[in-house]
Amino acid sequence: MGTLASAGNRRHFDINPAYFRVMARIVQKFGGTSVGTIERIQAVAKRVKAEFDAGNEVAVVVSAMSGVTNQLVDYATKISPLHDAREYDVIVASGEQVTSGLVAMALQALGVPARSWLGWQIPFKTDAVHGKARIQDIEVDELLRRMAAREVPVVAGFQGVAEDNRITTLGRGGSDTSAVALAAALNADRCDIFTDVDGVYTCDPRIVAKARKLDKITHEEMLELASQGAKVLQTRSVAMAMSHGVRVQVLSSFVDAPGTLVVNEDEIVEKEVVSGIAYSRDEAKITFVGVQDRPGVAAAIFGPLSDASVNVDMIVQNVSEDGKTTGLTFTVGKADLERTVSVLNERQKDLGFARLVPDSNVVKVSVIGVGMRSHAGVAQRMFQTLAGKGINIQVISTSEIKISVLIAEEYTELALRALHTAYGLDQDEARI
Repeated sequence: MGTLASAGNRRHFDINPAYFRVMARIVQKFGGTSVGTIERIQAVAKRVKAEFDAGNEVAVVVSAMSGVTNQLVDYATKISPLHDAREYDVIVASGEQVTSGLVAMALQALGVPARSWLGWQIPFKTDAVHGKARIQDIEVDELLRRMAAREVPVVAGFQGVAEDNRITTLGRGGSDTSAVALAAALNADRCDIFTDVDGVYTCDPRIVAKARKLDKITHEEMLELASQGAKVLQTRSVAMAMSHGVRVQVLSSFVDAPGTLVVNEDEIVEKEVVSGIAYSRDEAKITFVGVQDRPGVAAAIFGPLSDASVNVDMIVQNVSEDGKTTGLTFTVGKADLERTVSVLNERQKDLGFARLVPDSNVVKVSVIGVGMRSHAGVAQRMFQTLAGKGINIQVISTSEIKISVLIAEEYTELALRALHTAYGLDQDEARI
């Protein structure tokens, strides 16, 4: 990715009259809740100053103040529901511009040399897919020069610039991606993501009271957790961190405590069988009844869904005893359920199915851990635990480090708590 480099254990030295001190290069990213008020922005500035005063080189990436982006999106859609995506990006990118200026001013008020930078000024070069652009290159020479001169750059996240010099945005949650990409380009030692949670937990602590905060987790596990429903980090940012070897720390803006480090697998000596349990309520199930069992039927079903930009997740197929018809079940996002049913019903004659049975009363539960690669019986424990609680499994899918099942939504809390205990993840319990 152009100047984006794999982040290593880079260190350089700051000459001190008494000794040589190892100095780190750190990117700190602050989310919307962290900069939601003037008082919180001032608290953020104090956190940045602490790292700066410790002798570290610091670059800051900020989101818009909480609620601002939603308001800007509302303005745009009220003016024009079918708006020009280029102008939409100009509007919604302005939230980060305000925050970057305010944080820079707050740092200056504390005596820290700081300067705000927008995505086009660095620049973050992206493709031209407005509203969900992807970063292609970052030019960081000027930032490196400023940081070496003991200045803190405060960078507006979420935004970049296309080849035609139009402002682009990276999609919701894109400030995390901005921060990780900048950390990679700067060859930073670490990227700290400050948010409203104090780390990555073994499960959602709002549901599982005995959930524990993890000291470390692998990039691969974090990517699975994020993609399966955990909302701690944005999926694209984790994928980028894994690709470029960026060490990421998730920690709270409001609690002065260590967070969770997201690192390469080789940094974790003893790998747990299961590191976490995630769930997603954003699932809907569709079952085909009486589909003709013939070559090409799957392509005929899923091709039109792809054309309609519907992402299909879990899929299971059963063949009837006569070998002439089959049953097919798959899942889509709840927001896509109505569109999916409409697209498929329009093609009922061509597809030759008897009927569709949609069901939005489902949840996907996933157990995740790199230790699954070398341990047998993980799936069996999951199935036995759910069966012991009288919970029926509707669909199963697996990967090398993940097992996901689809169950009725009313069993969500029961399933999560039972599985958390079954895999020895509860606080004060020995890990299996």
